[in-house]
Amino acid sequence: MNYSSELKKFLTSQYIYSGVRIALAIVIPSIILAQLGLLKEFFLFPLGTSFVGLTDQQGPFIRRRNTLLLSVVTFFLIALIASLLKEYPFAVYLEIIIFGFFFSMIGVYGLRLAVFGSIALVVLSIFIDGHLTGNDIFRSSFIFFLGCLWFFIVFMIVTRLQPYKLASQVVGENYLELADYLRIKATYYTKNPDFDALLNQLIAQQVKIKNHQEDTREIVFKTRQIVNESTTQSRILMLMFLNSIDLYDKLLTSENDYKRMNEVFGESKLLGKIHDYLLTMADEITNLGISLQGSLTFRQITNFDEELKKIYDEFFEYRSQKFSSDTLEDFMMMRQILMRITEITDEVNLIFKVNSQDPKLAKSLSTGLDYSKFLPKEEKLNHKVFISNFSLDSGHFRHAVRVTIALLIGYIVSRFAILGIGHSYWILITIIAILKPAYSTTKHRNLLRLYGTVAGAVIAYIILYFVNEPTVLLIILLASMIMCFSLLKFHYSWAVLFMTIYIFLSFNFLKPGNVNLIFKDRLLDTLIGGAVTFLVAYFILPVWEHTQNLALMKKSSKSNLGYFRLVMDLFLKKNKIDDQDFRLKRKNAIIDLANLSDNFQRMISDPKNQQRKLETVHQFVTTTHLITAYTASLSQYAKSGHDFPEIDFENWKIKISAELLRTSSLLFQKDLDEQTRIESHIKPEDQVKDLLEKRKAEIEKQDISDERKPFAVSHLTEIKNINELLELIYDVAKDQRKIIEEYLIYQSTMARQ
Repeated sequence: MNYSSELKKFLTSQYIYSGVRIALAIVIPSIILAQLGLLKEFFLFPLGTSFVGLTDQQGPFIRRRNTLLLSVVTFFLIALIASLLKEYPFAVYLEIIIFGFFFSMIGVYGLRLAVFGSIALVVLSIFIDGHLTGNDIFRSSFIFFLGCLWFFIVFMIVTRLQPYKLASQVVGENYLELADYLRIKATYYTKNPDFDALLNQLIAQQVKIKNHQEDTREIVFKTRQIVNESTTQSRILMLMFLNSIDLYDKLLTSENDYKRMNEVFGESKLLGKIHDYLLTMADEITNLGISLQGSLTFRQITNFDEELKKIYDEFFEYRSQKFSSDTLEDFMMMRQILMRITEITDEVNLIFKVNSQDPKLAKSLSTGLDYSKFLPKEEKLNHKVFISNFSLDSGHFRHAVRVTIALLIGYIVSRFAILGIGHSYWILITIIAILKPAYSTTKHRNLLRLYGTVAGAVIAYIILYFVNEPTVLLIILLASMIMCFSLLKFHYSWAVLFMTIYIFLSFNFLKPGNVNLIFKDRLLDTLIGGAVTFLVAYFILPVWEHTQNLALMKKSSKSNLGYFRLVMDLFLKKNKIDDQDFRLKRKNAIIDLANLSDNFQRMISDPKNQQRKLETVHQFVTTTHLITAYTASLSQYAKSGHDFPEIDFENWKIKISAELLRTSSLLFQKDLDEQTRIESHIKPEDQVKDLLEKRKAEIEKQDISDERKPFAVSHLTEIKNINELLELIYDVAKDQRKIIEEYLIYQSTMARQ
């Protein structure tokens, strides 16, 4: 691992940027208040700032602004209502039920409001017993309101000063994820790689790339300055994002028969050179991503054309020694692999050229795309959507019920005098933080929170025991706060560790000498909250991942069929396919594959008795990945503009579409006519084998030419590879159909039981 590069990635990321912004918005007013001797009296001011800051999720400016405004008003009202009702036990329980259910249910409108709802429940937890507001409820609530409003003001100032900052960071993050994907690909060119493990790594990385692309689409395609303005910076950002998607397509299309490649070329130096070259390219893409995140100047170090020529020289040298009629197909395979690497190189060179911000290139950008069609679907804010989810079939409804019950149990437990719990809020906060719609996520976060809390408490205890200098403690507090807010989204256990440290230090500034009490309460509350969460997640209306398998399989099967048919239509030139339609079909296939893969990964964390047909689901995920990758590879030839009359595309389309339709019909439980079954067995009349035999005969009769054309590939090599791709897609589609037949037999058996 390149630790220097990893550190730069983190220091230029949106996470540290957001963490610093929230931390400074909290700490600067706190220092001023402390200097005036008012910090204890105005403690609710920085508390309000931190809560509103946590609701600021990445996205378009308007949505972020509206969510922050909503948070300011809502959090103030929750704090006021909770403080006013603290003396009425019945009202408190009613409050937990109403607020707990409502603020969990609003997750139906998307992740942004789901996060807002969770923080709203944290605010409720903090104010539920009234220990923060004291006797003057209205004054304390107003101070809290001012703290909430302060972060909104900070947000407006910062985003006006740097309108492109977030978009540049998320686009840069896309390139960082693509670089990691390329590193996994490079491992295939090492000696005796673990192919199954690498495939799983690729699929997991595809999920991460998909999530980043979805977030980036929303930010880039819904930010007015980028979509509407004609500045060089806005056009460059748009083009850089679109090119990152094209690069991902190129990386996805570089799927090869790696096992055969290793068997034939494993002992040569060629694979090692390719491996090193791909790693070098990944490092350059990483540097590009870092420069985008940090708004830095990117300088390319490697001359790809020179390095690529060395690989071709090695290829031709090895070819001159081993080439014969018997090894013809092997060298054709390797030639095709080198051409795909060349295509990736060309795409990366284009990206670097665009990033150089050539004004002429920027002004010529006109995609002609309807960006709204590429955005993730979001539910509109109307009451019908909310009400329609009042059903046990709705995952949001079941989650809201679980959260409400868990909060009630947590609050009741906190009232047991025998436990000696001073306040209930940390048990409730633990429940809200851990309990997620998916059991696997809840289980994972439960363990992470426990580890982070214990480690953080021990470290904080040691710090407070040995450090007495207020300035040093303040620096540690600020650093812990920045790290907590920076790591919260992607390193939860570390975020909890730093959160525990800064909470201990904060309480020490307010009430010095209470470290033992804080230590005991924090650990006890975390254990109780974790136990309640685990029991509720397991026993109260759980949503197991296996219940989502069939729906995700259906979507993936349907989108792969549509993607394949469109690619074949490009070969057949039946209709003029516009770029937008192609991009949409490709996007749907890749996203549905990622969602299916994500579901499988979560399924692994479910209890053993709920991991139903795990191996079968894994086989379906693998075959779906291969169909999507092979179709993407096929699309590169389809878009080349070349003609391939030697291949019977019409019958191949009918044959493979019929096989994919058989799988789809099984999944959707539709009757399939006999004609489709017949079509899946037709034999396309290709001429590739005849041409291949003819070429072998020519090689045996004449001396082998040592002509070297590094960046050219013969027509025979192209049609052979297209033919192999079609055969691979058909074979994988047939395997997938058999997998589904087995899966549905199992489903039927379980239903009867």
